[in-house]
Amino acid sequence: MSPVPSRVVGLFPTPVLHAERLLDPDLVAALVTRFADAASLANHQSERLSHTGTVSPDQDLQLSQVSALVGTRIAEFGELLFGERLPWLVKEMWFNVLEPGGHQALHNHANSFVSGVLYLTPSHPDSNTTFVRPLGQDAFVFRNTHAGSQTGPFNADKWVMPATGAGDLVLFPSGLLHEVPQNRGARRITLAFNAIPQRLDAWGYRIGFSG
Repeated sequence: MSPVPSRVVGLFPTPVLHAERLLDPDLVAALVTRFADAASLANHQSERLSHTGTVSPDQDLQLSQVSALVGTRIAEFGELLFGERLPWLVKEMWFNVLEPGGHQALHNHANSFVSGVLYLTPSHPDSNTTFVRPLGQDAFVFRNTHAGSQTGPFNADKWVMPATGAGDLVLFPSGLLHEVPQNRGARRITLAFNAIPQRLDAWGYRIGFSG
């Protein structure tokens, strides 16, 4: 008798979207020229990381163009999270400049549902965005981690983004913990943003968001 087939289901998976070359090279170059040297706010965790202040896209023509380009992808991603195609608002954007030797500490994004990163320069392979499993989410606390064990999607503590290029977009749920390890390459420039849906409806209990 042949064995009964079995299958493994990825239960409650967390989506991360990667869209390659969403921004064309001319727009990427224009953003770098305008904003790379405007990142004057020091990061509290790394002296080799700096940021611009947050800007609403509707306050800047070029950033409004960027917001329109990412809008369709955000709506697609939001449909995965909420089961409905909703109108979304990119409520804030900011630029990050990571110099060689710097890092971005582990964090998540408050007061939003979808967050994203637009890469304006290539990243060194050792300095790609890294997503981290939330603490306390396992049903057990013992680990089986040693030279002979294998790491997969069901037991990994971290997941490192594959290589990203200039113009690439990555979207993820805002509460997902992420970090950038020490930058072992050249200056790394990204444009980050947060987005919220126009409203959510839980069986007639509706909550709206506005900007």
